[in-house]
Amino acid sequence: MVPSGRRSLKRELKALLEDQARATYDSGRQGRRESAEVPKESSQVIDNDGEDSLDPGFFGRGMGNELRSMLERFQGDLKKVLRSKRKQFVTETNAALRAINQKIGNAVKKQQEQRLKFYHGYYEQFLTLFWEWNRDVQKTKKEEEKLIILFHKQRDLFQKARTVQSQRLRKIKNVYDQFLKDVQSFEENQSCLATNEGKEFRQEMAKLRRKIVADVQRQELANIRKSLQCLLL
Repeated sequence: MVPSGRRSLKRELKALLEDQARATYDSGRQGRRESAEVPKESSQVIDNDGEDSLDPGFFGRGMGNELRSMLERFQGDLKKVLRSKRKQFVTETNAALRAINQKIGNAVKKQQEQRLKFYHGYYEQFLTLFWEWNRDVQKTKKEEEKLIILFHKQRDLFQKARTVQSQRLRKIKNVYDQFLKDVQSFEENQSCLATNEGKEFRQEMAKLRRKIVADVQRQELANIRKSLQCLLL
C-alpha cells in the first residue's frame, strides 16, 4: 500500500506541473498574439544586400528564456514542496516512532510485571513447601533421637535382666546339684528302711524332683517373657 504522504506529494507535483504547463501555454499564446499585432514594417530588416528578412532566433530565444524561467520557478517550488514534505515526513515518522516506542515500552513493562507476578506466586509456594519440609525433617530427627535413646535404655535393661537371670540360673543349678547329692546321701543312709517304705519314699522324692525341675523351668520362662515384654514396650 502507498503511504498517504506519498500520494499527496504526487498529487501536489501533478497539480504544480499542470499549473506551470498552463501558464506556459497562456504566455505562448499571448506572445504570438502580440507578435501578430506588430506592424510588418517593424518586423523587416534590411540586410547587406538590401533584401527584407526575419530573424529566425528571435522567437526561439524568447521561448527558451521563458521556459528556463518556468523551470527555475518549478524547481524552486518543487524544492519548497519537497522540503515541506520532508519536514512533514520527519515529523510524522518521529511521532510514529515515539508511539511505537511507547507501545513497545508498555508491552515490555506489562510482560515484566506478568513474569514477576508469575515467578513470585511459585516462589511463595516453594518457600512454604520447603519450610514445612524442613520442619518435618527436624521433627523426625528429634523423634529418631528419642527412639535411639530409648533403644539404648531398653538394651541396657535387657542386658541387665539377662545377667540377673544367668546368675539366678547358676544359683538354681548349684542348689539342684546340692539337692541331688543330699538325696543320694539320704538314700544311702536310709537303705535300711523297709522295701515298701523305701519305694514310697523314692516315689515321693522323684515327684519332688520333677516338681522342682518344673518350677525352675517355669520360673525361667516367666523371667524371659518378662524381659522380652520390657524390651518391646
